[in-house]
Amino acid sequence: MTASDPHPTISEPDDNHKVVVRVFALTDVGHTRDHNEDSFLVAELTGSQAVTFHAALPEATSMVGGAHGLLFMVADGMGGAASGELASSMASESILESVRGNWPASANSLDAETFATVLRDATEQANSRIHQHSRDFPEHRGMGTTATIAGLLGDRLYLAQVGDSRAYVIRKGKAIQITKDQSLMQRLVEAGELTEAEAESSERRNIILQALGPDAHVTVDLTFQQVRRGDTLIICSDGLSGLVRGEEIARLANAERDVQQLCHRLVDRANELGGPDNITVIAAQFDGDGLLPATDRDEIGHKPFPLSGTLAEEERVSRIKPPPFKSDPTPAMGIPLIARGTLEDEFARAEEERYTTPEDEVIEERKKKAQPIMAMLVVLAVIAAVVTVWMIVK
Repeated sequence: MTASDPHPTISEPDDNHKVVVRVFALTDVGHTRDHNEDSFLVAELTGSQAVTFHAALPEATSMVGGAHGLLFMVADGMGGAASGELASSMASESILESVRGNWPASANSLDAETFATVLRDATEQANSRIHQHSRDFPEHRGMGTTATIAGLLGDRLYLAQVGDSRAYVIRKGKAIQITKDQSLMQRLVEAGELTEAEAESSERRNIILQALGPDAHVTVDLTFQQVRRGDTLIICSDGLSGLVRGEEIARLANAERDVQQLCHRLVDRANELGGPDNITVIAAQFDGDGLLPATDRDEIGHKPFPLSGTLAEEERVSRIKPPPFKSDPTPAMGIPLIARGTLEDEFARAEEERYTTPEDEVIEERKKKAQPIMAMLVVLAVIAAVVTVWMIVK
């Protein structure tokens, strides 16, 4: 078994080989918003005394990982007021219910692929529930939420990512992002159309390409990362990562080893920089003899987990067999598979069209019906002008 192996053997830890996690989470409305659409989740997955924390964690808590696993999640809702708040809370509740219901309690049936599959399926199920709710209740039309979900199994994290909330691992004084934003800016950077500095300052940096809820289908970005003794996991909404860069997150984490104080310092820093959005952060420190110490040979970063139905697998298949040309807006977030103009113009246009109301559609339809009449009037006006000029000249 190697650090890059996504399918390690999982066994029950004994008293001398435990993974101990010290965790705290905090959410704050920020300085601009009048309501909080973020939510978080910290949970033990099995056992008669399994605990769950939603949106309020009174003090730093120690948990033991191991074969049955722990779950951490941050969700950033969208859709305005009650819709965004409802979407993020529905996502965390649905995912926890699904994972607990489908993750086996028997130790002899535990394995990494089953765990990763349960996370993927739970994320897809949450998307279906939120999407159906928005269809059943028109007042919540367009509701959605990002989701960064990290499941700890043994000495590995398995992450399901939708949207642009983030997860970092702080190791040896550096913060390494282990998720990849599903955002317009990330796509433009990967396409070579923008630099990372240009993307960070763009007015369109908040446009995301996937979220749970807006569309019937979502493709989960499923990754994994081996945890080392002394690592700190940071999961946060873009209310933090959009203002406080990774270097500063690492600096604050290195200066403050208490996870509760670290969360407060990170939130305070985001508010010092303006606090224009809700701010949510989970900080989890890993220790125990069940973990190996970090080495310079460790691989760390965005590492796809090979599983069907995930973003990495979809991209791998598309490289082998390019998808047929489409012009209808079937992918997530209503992005059409048609290249017109720059990527940025196309995605921005699609994002604007996404929020077209039924009244707007009626107006547009009337405009289309009126176009032939308007064209005829223009032609008649031109003819009249030509006749008038001809008569004057004559």
